[in-house]
Amino acid sequence: MILHSYWRSTTSYRVRAALNLKGVAYSQVAVDLVAGDQCRADYAALNPGLGVPTLVLDDGTALTQSMAILDYLDAAYPDPPLLPQDPINRARVRAAAHSIALDIHPLNNLRVINQLKSRFNATPEDTTAWMQHWITEGFAALEAMLPDNTTFAFTDQPGLADLCIVAQTYNARRWGMPLTSFPNITRIEAACLATPEIAAARPEAQPDAP
Repeated sequence: MILHSYWRSTTSYRVRAALNLKGVAYSQVAVDLVAGDQCRADYAALNPGLGVPTLVLDDGTALTQSMAILDYLDAAYPDPPLLPQDPINRARVRAAAHSIALDIHPLNNLRVINQLKSRFNATPEDTTAWMQHWITEGFAALEAMLPDNTTFAFTDQPGLADLCIVAQTYNARRWGMPLTSFPNITRIEAACLATPEIAAARPEAQPDAP
């Protein structure tokens, strides 16, 4: 498998962590989002959404959108599972993961920041305030969803919600946001980073990191 990713992309972080947890062998191709690599014609043919990650399977099939890739990986490589079997618990895990993937991340990515700068003359201080505002709102909701008696988000093993959480806390810290108001989230972050497979997926550990 080939994972087209960008070192600092939180969506790529999620997928790298899942591949590592499941012991799936893969190589990486760097897609420099700042340099605009995602707009090249050859990459657009793989991923018309011009984003990362893209996972190319051994037969050449290209999968896009991190949450869809995670769903594929959980179906194709079920051990260890990213989602519980119980329908209610499964829905709760998905809700926590989606609160990041669907509520926070769409407002906290390079495309949005570029538009704020180019269309609305946002200053660095403006963009930082924007990022911190939406992460704070999203984390407040997420914190209330999480139990306080488990090692990871919902169980004592990492799952779908955990992969989304650890990637988003990286982004929060990148933007200088204090996380002391979110003890459940920071507990989960620490547990994830103490897991070797997830730690290996950290942005700073990637071959394209500066």
